[in-house]
Amino acid sequence: MMAERTFVIVGASLAGAKAAEALRAEGFDGRLVLVGDDPRRPYERPPLSKEYLRGEKGFDHAAVHDAAFYEAKGIELRTGTTVTEVDLGSREVQLATGERTRYDRLLLATGATPRRLELPGAELDGVFYLRTVADADALRQALTPSAQVVVIGAGWIGAEVAASARQLGAAVAMVEVASVPLERTLGPQVGAVYRDLHAAHGVDLHFGVGVERLEGRGAVERVRLTDGTVLSASAVVVGVGVVPRVELAAAAGLQLDNGVAVNAQLAASVPGVYAAGDVANAFHPRYGARIRLEHWSAALNQGPVAAKNMLGQAVAYDRTPYFFSDQYDFGMEYRGWAPHFDQVVFRGEPASHQFIAFWLHGGKVVAAMNANIWDAGEKIEALLRAGGPFDPRQLADTDLDLAELAQA
Repeated sequence: MMAERTFVIVGASLAGAKAAEALRAEGFDGRLVLVGDDPRRPYERPPLSKEYLRGEKGFDHAAVHDAAFYEAKGIELRTGTTVTEVDLGSREVQLATGERTRYDRLLLATGATPRRLELPGAELDGVFYLRTVADADALRQALTPSAQVVVIGAGWIGAEVAASARQLGAAVAMVEVASVPLERTLGPQVGAVYRDLHAAHGVDLHFGVGVERLEGRGAVERVRLTDGTVLSASAVVVGVGVVPRVELAAAAGLQLDNGVAVNAQLAASVPGVYAAGDVANAFHPRYGARIRLEHWSAALNQGPVAAKNMLGQAVAYDRTPYFFSDQYDFGMEYRGWAPHFDQVVFRGEPASHQFIAFWLHGGKVVAAMNANIWDAGEKIEALLRAGGPFDPRQLADTDLDLAELAQA
């Protein structure tokens, strides 16, 4: 009977918490254990680089559920608890305390961890990474109006932290080996919009250059770049990507592929085991490829899909990849997947910070970003599902309705 079964979720993250919520909503009345090494109850990460970091909103704004939710739903929430082993043979997980719990279904939602800087001086005090509430709390103390902040990496975390630091009054320098911020995801044309945005807000930009070393006596004081430039620094924020936390999965013998390899139902290579969120490299039916999405939307939506499949419902995860970012007064939403593209089309003027950008590959729209335009999401989704090809001139023409283009 279902009431006699035990489901264990490793990772008290957004994905894990939403999976636990969905399991109860779908009628699972067995034992449900949610284990995470973070001492706080599950929370969302996007606020950590924005409003939470700036002190505008507190932890409850970031929390997935209120404090009473887990007990009310009969979810055994074990925070500050580390899982040290997954034994696939005996279907047990072992905790750092030595306690072992048998499972009937297991969900790995272990997330990712920041990629560490491997340079001389990286161990100095005043070098920050941003992944947890504790990280954000420590960094917030360093972001005073007199601070000199060097942000290494101009991806999403680096760019958002740079914006928040400037909004708090700190002097900010940004260092990035690429030619513009976010180039790997958005390409040089849209990345240039973010370059100009940060420049307009007084960020000291250093692109096409790397970091040679960090210097200081005990605490960081300077950042020396590969072109010989020396930047003063009272704080350094490192945002050079993340790596999936696959240690448990690897030791257990699960198939890995840039994360835990799972199928469209988020099932891993061993029956009864699933993965969701940052750690899951999931086969996407629409794209015919595995995609590992390091974004809020994947954690939010994959958790419930994994829950349904743990209950035997055979549901494919086929949502359009989606993420958002807010920097200064520039907000955007991005939909789609564009590992390759040969053209970018703008609908509206990028310099106005109110536009839609389309990424095309062979004339087909593979991704789109609406910037400070908030009524275009459904129309963009329709365009992405329609595929195309589309006439770039029609996509750029603001007098033509996107919904009509998608239908045509």
